[in-house]
Amino acid sequence: MELQRNRNSVFQIGYHFVWCVKYRKPVLTGQIAEDLKELFLHIASDNNFTIEQMEVMPDHVHLFVTATPNHLIADMVKALKGVSARFLFKKHPELKKQLWGGHLWNPSYYVGTVGHISEETVKKYIENQKAGD
Repeated sequence: MELQRNRNSVFQIGYHFVWCVKYRKPVLTGQIAEDLKELFLHIASDNNFTIEQMEVMPDHVHLFVTATPNHLIADMVKALKGVSARFLFKKHPELKKQLWGGHLWNPSYYVGTVGHISEETVKKYIENQKAGD
């Protein structure tokens, strides 16, 4: 990840997101998977964050996203999951027959931060700040 800058900050912020299809149904295949990948890129662009890498598995998705400090994790996930579910149900009505209850995604998700500096390095750096005085 490259250092990014805006008016009042310098940052490197990356997230690994994972979430599953409701009931872990393996429905994200073929044209549905292709439409989803294209849609995720469009949603990210519309919301000013970047999907650096993605993989759509039959029953879950993995995204590596970079964002600014102004982006809230919950808002990014809400946009990605909400818009994609509405779009896919509209374009592929057969999904509703496989996913009773009208929900494409499981309500939970995983998010992990991604960086090139380890937790141990950051802790040591902070701990040694006063040593230079």
